[in-house]
Amino acid sequence: MSAEASGSSGGTVVNVTGSASHSTSHAGEEKSDRSLTSSKYVKLNVGGTLHYTTVQTLSKEDSLLRSMCDGSKEVTIDSEGWVVLDRSGRHFSLVLNFLRDGTVPLPENSRELEEVLKEAQYYRLQGLVQHCLTTLQKHRDNCRGCHIPMITSAKEEQRIIATCRKPVVKLQNNRGNNKYSYTSNSDDNLLKNIELFDKLGLRFNGRVLFIKDVLGDEICCWSFYGEGRKIAEVCCTSIVYATEKKQTKVEFPEARIFEETLNILIYENGRGSGSGSMALLESGGVSSGVGQSEEDGAGIGGGDRRVRRIHVRRHIMHDERGHGQQTVYKD
Repeated sequence: MSAEASGSSGGTVVNVTGSASHSTSHAGEEKSDRSLTSSKYVKLNVGGTLHYTTVQTLSKEDSLLRSMCDGSKEVTIDSEGWVVLDRSGRHFSLVLNFLRDGTVPLPENSRELEEVLKEAQYYRLQGLVQHCLTTLQKHRDNCRGCHIPMITSAKEEQRIIATCRKPVVKLQNNRGNNKYSYTSNSDDNLLKNIELFDKLGLRFNGRVLFIKDVLGDEICCWSFYGEGRKIAEVCCTSIVYATEKKQTKVEFPEARIFEETLNILIYENGRGSGSGSMALLESGGVSSGVGQSEEDGAGIGGGDRRVRRIHVRRHIMHDERGHGQQTVYKD
């Protein structure tokens, strides 16, 4: 596709059937020698982002883009042959992929999803509009239905875990329970743990009960329960020696936390009662970057099964003078 233009103006307005509209410029009239209907490929400049596609793709749905191709909608073509669309190009790749495949993964962020909806409405892509509306409604339903109990006492925690038929994930988060200063990345990692807790709560809403404890002794610790028993624990806190003083270090073992959350799904709907389920959980390997130990624990409901306690792997750090810094775990 190309466009010939006389004079100094950078663009021309053409009807895709080949009849050119008159555009006043300092040098005279501009014309296009080819229409979109006579071209197999289309170059699109959408708000400064460039896309290369076919007329067949743009014509798949009854939309504004099809109207541009069949001649019922005038288009602006610049001097280099790019069809100019005065829209944001941020989500246009998603629009094209929807036309190509008939479906497309949508952003998880509600604000971005609403932006995609606006673009779909502008281009009159009813299939994508409906897809966005359905996904937004699911997001709203999840937000309304995702209730996170806040633990206020040990008895309340025991009662919730013992009576809940779902697997339970507890995040114990008490930043004030610390007598040392924090390492430089600890605050960021603590925030990442809290954000992951919120994301998992939305993702597994209705399948897993998520509870939060801000009164416990641990600064940051994840606990995983099934059928009233503690199945695993991931402690994210350690004490390190740095420049002749102790500091508290908070880690963010995201992969391990996600793995343990998936593991306890075996206790969903009472499916974890059999011996095979425990064998399946106990056979899981230890992810790199963490250490694992087992302690006898009765859990909430009693029993002699072991609890997997996972800590960050012991390691040596060095300060600027080359002195070793031994990591010590807070048990």
